[in-house]
Amino acid sequence: MREGWPGVASEAFERAQSYFPFGATELVTALLVLVIGWYLSKVVVRLTGRTVARRIDRPSVTRTVLRGVRASVLLITLGVAVSILDIGNTQILLSVTVISAVVAVVIAPLVSSFITGIFVLADRPYEIGDMIEVADVGHTGFVEDITIRYTKIFTLENTLLVIPNSEIYTRDVINYSAEDERTRIDVDFEITYESDVKAARRHAERAARSVETVIAGGPDIRIGSARYAAAPVCTIESYADNGILLRLSFWVERPYKRMVARSRVQSAVRERFAELDVEFAYPHRHHVFNEQSGTARIVFDESETAEDDSSSAAPSHGESVVSDGNEG
Repeated sequence: MREGWPGVASEAFERAQSYFPFGATELVTALLVLVIGWYLSKVVVRLTGRTVARRIDRPSVTRTVLRGVRASVLLITLGVAVSILDIGNTQILLSVTVISAVVAVVIAPLVSSFITGIFVLADRPYEIGDMIEVADVGHTGFVEDITIRYTKIFTLENTLLVIPNSEIYTRDVINYSAEDERTRIDVDFEITYESDVKAARRHAERAARSVETVIAGGPDIRIGSARYAAAPVCTIESYADNGILLRLSFWVERPYKRMVARSRVQSAVRERFAELDVEFAYPHRHHVFNEQSGTARIVFDESETAEDDSSSAAPSHGESVVSDGNEG
């Protein structure tokens, strides 16, 4: 049995040569060409990177172009390696089954992602460095990279989120860094009806202006055809059940610390209201009892728990009357 192994190995090698008609020299040369092409692609990207960056002012498009340059060098290198091995006309590359599998499994999804990636780069819904929020999933972070296939986002929780362009293109994306980075924040709170509403509104605005990150005043902020006051404004939102609902609107220079700005403004409002005749509202409940209300027994002595409740309708010693509203 062992004497037959050399013959079996020789026959297997001959079969392999029928599919791969190249020798060891050609294989080593092709591998060397691939290695040289790999390093050459990096060199070409470094040499052309500054020129492309100067001509294109968008980081996402610049990176995409440089990736295309490197891919082109690698494809040329692969073509040279294939020509050295002389496998362009073999049955493996021309097999209908292999080509069909490649088209169905690889090319179709890549073409879809490629087209969507072009739309993302062309429409410019966001750019590298922008702070965005994917509204339907509640993820907020900074755009780290945009490729033809996916978008990388570093969330505020310091995690990396990778979303395919085919998915993020169909979602609602809020861009906090588009054009003007100034962002408005609304804070709602209720005060009692007995409070001084004018004083509450005036001091709420002063409390917001005292926070460092809040825009204290200046020219109106224009959004489309509308203009909004840059200084904090406190308005009456509604007359609620428990009190008067006020809304304090203010602007911050950068959207990166919105939660911190909101917290500081709320703390400043609370400190000012503590010195005024202003009280925050909270739910109140009033229970009304009359002579037609029913009665209920509350037993304070455990020894009386065994007594029959139906033996007496009137409360005895250690019992109190509570309205249940069921008896007339």
